[in-house]
Amino acid sequence: MDQLNAPEETSESAETKDQSEEKNPVRLLIVDDEEIMREFLHEVLKDEGYVIDLASSGKDALRQMNASEYEIILTDIVMPELDGLGVVAATKNLPYSPSVIVMTGYASMETAVESMKLGAADYITKPFNIDQIRIVVRNAIEERVLKARAAEGEFYKELSRKDGLTELYNHRFFHQLLETEVSRAERYDRVVSLLMIDIDDFKTYNDSHGHPAGDLALRRLAQLLKQSSRNCDFVARYGGEEFAIIVPEISADSARRMAERLLKLIDESEFEGEEVMLGGRLTISLGIATFPMQASSKSELVEHADQALYRAKGLGKNRVVVFGEERVN
Repeated sequence: MDQLNAPEETSESAETKDQSEEKNPVRLLIVDDEEIMREFLHEVLKDEGYVIDLASSGKDALRQMNASEYEIILTDIVMPELDGLGVVAATKNLPYSPSVIVMTGYASMETAVESMKLGAADYITKPFNIDQIRIVVRNAIEERVLKARAAEGEFYKELSRKDGLTELYNHRFFHQLLETEVSRAERYDRVVSLLMIDIDDFKTYNDSHGHPAGDLALRRLAQLLKQSSRNCDFVARYGGEEFAIIVPEISADSARRMAERLLKLIDESEFEGEEVMLGGRLTISLGIATFPMQASSKSELVEHADQALYRAKGLGKNRVVVFGEERVN
């Protein structure tokens, strides 16, 4: 067994103390086939506020990892049957993502590097230094906290862009996206089309079935619009029962064909309770405008697509109108 180098314990910072006293303490699994090593590591880390479990082999660790969730797994590299590399690899199949710290002697540094390639967070070399053990574990925990905060920030950033009911982009972010796409089209001499969509006589549906049923219909329509659009298109809930699709690199003619496909799709799709609607079907009307042929700015593009939509409504609904064109479907 490698010699244990244990210098005097250094004082902890107030920040680390606060972290160790959180209501949800960090769960840590120590994996080593030598009992003296497990007990030594437990003794070093027990005062840090962690909940610590011990595993006497890689297989034992695998069993415990599947039974409980651990933030940190501290594992020896050299073990019979399932070694430390096997433990690192096994974490990839868990429903959670622990940080793995491997323990190795200087003679096995290549194995430590290999473990890092497999996804280990860090490594500790033997002979052990108590301060090094504590610092490496704390650093791994701090990295997890920072990553969680970053992920949470991205989650709330994405949440701020989405409409809560339909999970499409919301009205505010729609305008940001359209501004970007119009600027890009202007800069590179390209085109961008805008489809404005409104459910025909949706008040009739809501009055007959109530707003909860209306919300379900809005969600279903949103899903159909999203599934029928390209990955590069931006589908948004513009407000109420009105939707919008930003379609980059698409001319008015191509946008019309896309709109007609959507019109047909919605007309042929089933919506619960749609028999109360005119003709017994839930339908939509669509208005289209394209930059720069039919609009010279972002605000004009919205205005002209909206005008085309209201013309479609005035012509009898359940149809597509392109701004400035006489032809309707």
